[in-house]
Amino acid sequence: LKIIQVVACLFKMIKSKILALKYRPQEFKDLIGQEVMTQTITNAIKQNKIPNAYLLTGIRGVGKTTTARLIAKKLNCLKDSSKSNCKIENPCSSCEEINNSNHIDVLEMDAASKTGIDDVRELIESSKYSPTNAKYKIFIIDEVHMLSKQAFNGLLKTLEEPPPSLKFILATTEARKIPVTILSRCQRFDLKRIDKEKLFLHLKNIAKNEGGNITDAALKIIVSASEGSMRDGISLLDKALISHSISETKQINEDLVRDMLGLVEKTKIIHLFKEILLGDEKKSLSILREMIENGIDVAYFLNDFLEVIYLFSNNLMLGEIEKDIMISEAEKELVNQYSKNLDMNEIGIFWQLTLKTIKDLKILNNENLALQMFIKQLIYIKNLDKKDLINEIKDQEINISSSFRPDANNNDIKSTSTKKQLKSTNQVKTELVDVPHENEKNIENYEIKSFEEIIRLAKKEKEMDLIYDLERNVSLVSFKDRKIEISFNEKLNKNFIKNLTEKLLKWTNYRWIISLTKKDGEKTSYEKKIADDDLLMTNTLKNDSTKNFLSEFPDAQISEIKEDKND
Repeated sequence: LKIIQVVACLFKMIKSKILALKYRPQEFKDLIGQEVMTQTITNAIKQNKIPNAYLLTGIRGVGKTTTARLIAKKLNCLKDSSKSNCKIENPCSSCEEINNSNHIDVLEMDAASKTGIDDVRELIESSKYSPTNAKYKIFIIDEVHMLSKQAFNGLLKTLEEPPPSLKFILATTEARKIPVTILSRCQRFDLKRIDKEKLFLHLKNIAKNEGGNITDAALKIIVSASEGSMRDGISLLDKALISHSISETKQINEDLVRDMLGLVEKTKIIHLFKEILLGDEKKSLSILREMIENGIDVAYFLNDFLEVIYLFSNNLMLGEIEKDIMISEAEKELVNQYSKNLDMNEIGIFWQLTLKTIKDLKILNNENLALQMFIKQLIYIKNLDKKDLINEIKDQEINISSSFRPDANNNDIKSTSTKKQLKSTNQVKTELVDVPHENEKNIENYEIKSFEEIIRLAKKEKEMDLIYDLERNVSLVSFKDRKIEISFNEKLNKNFIKNLTEKLLKWTNYRWIISLTKKDGEKTSYEKKIADDDLLMTNTLKNDSTKNFLSEFPDAQISEIKEDKND
């Protein structure tokens, strides 16, 4: 009987459109959550300020391709310029053909399958011909970021100066992969994630139209799982309606949706979190194993766990959680109750450890063991006494750093110039002691008395990154008593302070104070070298011997002067 019911549902699906297509917007006003974008586009079309190319970006399922087709319909609508409006019930021939994806002048290209220069070359050749029976010939290129570098280069000139009757509409989920040269030739529109409340109301309306008996709590789970994607939300609702039609339940409830998606009830995760906060490993693992036996999806579980951590952090920082359709009153009370055993330091550690576990799952075969170790690590962190943790960190600190602060006697550095100091998170502030580092075993200790000696020593030790920064990106302000003050430019390596202090400690067996400031310093070593070379060249050209030589060989040029080291 079950098999017959499933087959009947499949025939019903084949006969009717899936909900994602059935409820696809046919007018700009039907686009949910993109009101500002649609208003901008329609106003531009009314004022005839139409760009050569549109670029539509956003996550999957927010309406990029749909928007592209709506733009094409708006540009080529036969009734748009007349007094009568083109309605869904009675569309013009152009709009109807675009709806059916068979308009001869509106061509859609999937860049995921046609990525090469030959495909783009074919498109460019086609662009030379005028539209057959529409005002504009429109090329819609979906997933445009998948095009090859050569294909993008081939598209550049046509995008910038297309024929008057040609328009491009590009759609992508990853705009950062598109070359800047392409981006600069397009008018970009970023489609936002759909607001949870708007998505919830839209899905509720669809469920009502389809005769689906679904609870609000079940709809909230679908909204949360869709992550702001309208298409994902409608597809999950469609799946839930089909599951309900072959089940014996009278209503689509939370349990049915969770079983369908492999989700865990958020309340259970909050209870698991409570046991972790209490440090009860036995109960925590028991709750986790029960979830695993019920067939949880590990990725969904960890994402839900991150959401629970976020709820606790909000409670700690902002007070009791305000109205949120994605969390029930019972869950709010649990979060408010259990937040008393938590602080923001632990929240930060829990968050980072959860993210690390998500990454580890990509290389682990046994996901269940990974989850159990994840829970054990959280409990260990919670049970670890904070004083012991602080002492352990202090004992393990490596005293590598400069104090990275301005000279206490220099009032100018303390003022506005020090506000722009370069900061490095890799530095550890330590007490500076002017005695040799006892644990450091150096083969040779150098005595450094000038900034130039640091550069020469870096060259001797072949520290290429350090040499480049010392010569080109910093200039000396003052140098005395193992205290160096230097100015810098925007090209300075962010690890420069850490690298220099480590090397100076190693080379001299003493710690140095390195202060960075925006005050004007001397010329950089590289600038001095260029100035010396220019002066040497000028003096050489004035030399009588050089003049005599150039008069004998008029085609000769002096390009470089090298000092004879053997002289």
